[in-house]
Amino acid sequence: MPQPSAVASTKTILVLGAGMVGTCTALHLAQRGHQVVLVDRRSPGEETSYGNAGIIQREAVEPYPFPRDIARVLRVAFKRGIDTNWHLSAMPVIGPRLARYWYNSSPARYPGHAKAYGNLVAQSISEHAPLIEAAGAGDLVRRDGYLWIYREQASMDKAMANAARIAGANGLRYQVLGPDALATAEPSLRRRLPGAIEWLDPWSVTDPGELVARYAALFVKLGGRIVSGDALTLKQASSGWSVQTDDGAVAAEHVVVALGPWADTLIRPLGYTLPLFVKRGYHRHYTGGTGPARALLDADRGLVIAPMKRGVRITTGAEFALRDAPSTPWQMDGAEAAARELVDLPTPVEAQPWRGARPCVADMVPVVGAAPKHAGLWFNFGHAHQGFTMGPASGRLLAELIDGDAPMVDPAPYSPARFGG
Repeated sequence: MPQPSAVASTKTILVLGAGMVGTCTALHLAQRGHQVVLVDRRSPGEETSYGNAGIIQREAVEPYPFPRDIARVLRVAFKRGIDTNWHLSAMPVIGPRLARYWYNSSPARYPGHAKAYGNLVAQSISEHAPLIEAAGAGDLVRRDGYLWIYREQASMDKAMANAARIAGANGLRYQVLGPDALATAEPSLRRRLPGAIEWLDPWSVTDPGELVARYAALFVKLGGRIVSGDALTLKQASSGWSVQTDDGAVAAEHVVVALGPWADTLIRPLGYTLPLFVKRGYHRHYTGGTGPARALLDADRGLVIAPMKRGVRITTGAEFALRDAPSTPWQMDGAEAAARELVDLPTPVEAQPWRGARPCVADMVPVVGAAPKHAGLWFNFGHAHQGFTMGPASGRLLAELIDGDAPMVDPAPYSPARFGG
């Protein structure tokens, strides 16, 4: 594992949230010799980080922009595809934030946001790799790339041009698979398709929650402490900050908010009105069939088919809704039907699909840095679809900022101060 520079003084630090981002933040701080307590209501990796497609997406250097062509907007508005759903009841709350998302997706603004986003994604494999080795988690990882498969020749042609652009600008490796090559590479596919883009750099994980748990175990081995507690009890204290846990009140000089989709609930009463919203998503596992050998993106339908320990996991696209609103199952139903057209999925594992929420920011750039109104308060959230990918890099960046070290990337684009006050 890379060795940080010497720490001028040992700090006591609370990290709130034990998903991939929070756990990696705690781990990097513990590596630096700080006294760190990781606080969550559940065990590490059991919330948002559990439910993703399990891909360390080195190729995902560009965030999802809000669609700006009228045909796509109308398609989403009238729910003509399964890749996107939305709740009318949520629009009074999240509508203004989606408007800012649309604004920041303009051709004039998007490239700058994408560059900042991509700078963290670019560090994903290099930052995960030493943690995987140190945590003894190599058995969970497949270094076999990621296939984007296409049902329509027109979308395949467009994807090839886009892949050439992205790969050329970011030093990524890929290859194009025609119908025959794709059939050979993935014999589990039940129908002949126009082809695929095979991204060679991404890694896949057979149990995303377990990888976070292994990182958390490494954190404990390095002297860190994990406690069950309620982040919403956070208060300023004479020593800095304190939070109530099952072990009583725990105090520290510094606190890191790494609560993902729950961050807004904690920081808003403290006076921070950041343009945060969630994109909800669903997954379900299936066993008994011949699943794919590696993760597949069904690009024309907007779902991922990924082999995992519990079976073949189908994950959906985005649902714009309030975080805790009741589930709407039609998107998962559609994803299951679309996946069955491609692979054999005989038996669902869960009685009901799992549902989670991706923490998003209206400018598509994670919030990483010092809170401008409170000493000792730090933010690390808003990674949207790529918290699992960016977690180690984001955690390292925040640890460097807390210690005043030279940061791995320019921290300015991620600063909470970019939103004012």
